[in-house]
Amino acid sequence: MRSVPAARTRVRQSGRVVDALFARPRLAEVYDPLDPDRADLDAYVAMVEEFGAASVVDLGCGTGTLACRLAARGISVVGVDPAAASLAVARRKPAAEKIRWVHGDASAAAGLDADLVTMTGNVAQVFVDDEEWHATLEAIRAALGLGGRLVFETRDPARRAWEEWNRAATWQRVDVPGVGEVESWIDLTEVTLPLVSFRTRFVFHADGATLTSDSTLRFRDRTEVAASLTEAGFVIEDVRDAPDRPGREMVFVATTGLPPP
Repeated sequence: MRSVPAARTRVRQSGRVVDALFARPRLAEVYDPLDPDRADLDAYVAMVEEFGAASVVDLGCGTGTLACRLAARGISVVGVDPAAASLAVARRKPAAEKIRWVHGDASAAAGLDADLVTMTGNVAQVFVDDEEWHATLEAIRAALGLGGRLVFETRDPARRAWEEWNRAATWQRVDVPGVGEVESWIDLTEVTLPLVSFRTRFVFHADGATLTSDSTLRFRDRTEVAASLTEAGFVIEDVRDAPDRPGREMVFVATTGLPPP
């Protein structure tokens, strides 16, 4: 294979730095084929039904898998993401035409008066500094109507998930239709708690291109997350176990307050 320079690993889009995995078109196009099992989203679909939410903002919607599932069920959905390349993939999916897609961060959702805001996957952990995290929570609160709920997951730092972020545990080789075989794996690059950094490498066998994406996540424990929600004006309604990663993640359900009787 010929040698191809690695991609810039982080890209500034819509006011914030976005990991190349989501921001570079070639990587966004293979995101779903490389991670096809999204059973983790079943719990969110179930909670939308449980809470009777008619309108949902999917913050950090990425390639739109959850947003499209909800829209197909008749839910009014706004998908918000700072990565234009991911949104381009999302707009081509079934039911995408029913969704309002917004290229931006949480501030773009203010005033929507939604019933529910979701942050799935690692979204809640990409806000590595306190100022950005608190600003995001305040923007989410401004996007919710009275009695609206915020539902999101975050990894329990006590489970030390990063110890499994290595090539041996994450390597895969997938034949992507229209693209060819793509190898990918994760290498842990730095652990300075509460921050953990890692690099995802992609090798495209069709032309030998090697692209990389650098990521950093913030690991907050239950007490820290709860305190930040309270400071932002939320009331914690429940903290659940993630069905797809039992004992490894916390799913927070927080409300803006009870609606009038």
